[in-house]
Amino acid sequence: MTVDAVTAGRRAVCQRPLYPSEKMTPPSTSTPARRPSLRDALSTPDRKQRYVSALFQRIAHRYDLITVLLSYGRDRRWKAELVDLANVRPGERAVDLACGTGDLAYGLAARGARVAGLDFAPEMTRLARSKARRSPLDPSTALRVDGERSRTVDSRRSLGASSVTFVVGDMLKLPLPDASVTLVTAGYGLRNAAVLDTALAEIYRVLAPGGRMLALDFNQPANAVVRAVYLAYLTIVGSVVGLALHRDADTYRYIPASLARYPGAADVAARMAALGFVDTEWRPLLGGLMAINMGRKAP
Repeated sequence: MTVDAVTAGRRAVCQRPLYPSEKMTPPSTSTPARRPSLRDALSTPDRKQRYVSALFQRIAHRYDLITVLLSYGRDRRWKAELVDLANVRPGERAVDLACGTGDLAYGLAARGARVAGLDFAPEMTRLARSKARRSPLDPSTALRVDGERSRTVDSRRSLGASSVTFVVGDMLKLPLPDASVTLVTAGYGLRNAAVLDTALAEIYRVLAPGGRMLALDFNQPANAVVRAVYLAYLTIVGSVVGLALHRDADTYRYIPASLARYPGAADVAARMAALGFVDTEWRPLLGGLMAINMGRKAP
């Protein structure tokens, strides 16, 4: 027997299954999966939802810093304006969608609303809870949310006579009964919805007749030149900040990428009206680069 024959025989023995029922699997020759580009990640609703959920879970600890940097420190002013426009009535039920670390939720609660802040990134809700004062809240005053996700609510805090609680959930499937709240807010949330029309329909569903909706977000400037410069600016700044904070330029390039696919405040107002909202309007901020959409559910 030749040396080559012996070697071949040994190889054959080594490749046999250890047990009769064990199937041999050929060694993988595939390369590690490439992370999808932003274009691919936002190409379908399912892909966008997975990408956005993972993104905000990853950047949660930097979220407050980023909103300040990208807004030149005006973020808090815009949110305060939204809270003023909401005209909160003491004791009313409100839900803040895409609540992030809780700025709007606490702002509404400070005016007397009973607020549930909802976000699909668990780390965001954890950080939001950590901002609360450390005094217990009577559970009877908290806004109740339904469904399996509501079991993640393990922290209720007091802000004067008002209340706020946080829950992990999806704005496309709100864990709330029909007509159960009188106020819905969102800060930078509608643009992140996997399906905008579904999110708006859910907001309409949970609002009681006469209930209000207010949403703050980036806007699409009407002028094509201004729009191009704006998107280019956000792309450059997002790349630099993403590389500096996360070693990943795409982290904050998501903002202009999502904005390029967002219809803008005027179109959002039209979609709201088509769903049955009344008194729909939008208020430009920063020369129209940002906007607050508003509307009411018909009484």
